[in-house]
Amino acid sequence: MAIQTTEFAPTLRDRVDAIFARIGQGMNSYVEARSRHREIEALEAMSDKDLADMGITRDRIVHYVFRDLVWL
Repeated sequence: MAIQTTEFAPTLRDRVDAIFARIGQGMNSYVEARSRHREIEALEAMSDKDLADMGITRDRIVHYVFRDLVWL
C-alpha cells in the first residue's frame, strides 16, 4: 500500500517562505528608495537660502534625507 501526502516537507516550505520574504523585502526597499528620491529632488529644487533656513547645505541633501539610516 502506498502512502501519499499533499503537503510540502517542512524544509521546502521554509525555503519557499524565505524566498517570498526576500522578494517582499526587496519590494519594500524599492518603494522606500523611490519615496526618498522624490524628497531629494524636492530639496535639490530649493534655493540655497531655503536650504540654509532648514539648516542644511546642498552637498548634504542626501545625508539629510537618509539621516535616520546613516549617521554621517
